[in-house]
Amino acid sequence: MTHDTAIFDAMRFDMTSGENVWTGQMGTRQAILRDGYRVDTVSLCYCPHEWIDDRGYVDPELVRKHPLLIAI
Repeated sequence: MTHDTAIFDAMRFDMTSGENVWTGQMGTRQAILRDGYRVDTVSLCYCPHEWIDDRGYVDPELVRKHPLLIAI
């Protein structure tokens, strides 16, 4: 399993604070833009494609189902 998928934090604009705030989701650029959120490019990281659900977001259940195995 390799870290082959670029993911970002999905941000939304909060009218009260006037700032972008995290939605609590991480996903592909395409999924975030499709759903009307903003892409936090500073948050770029990579994860295995097995962790991405059908919507294009990181799914905690898939992370548990497909954990990274690290041998030392």
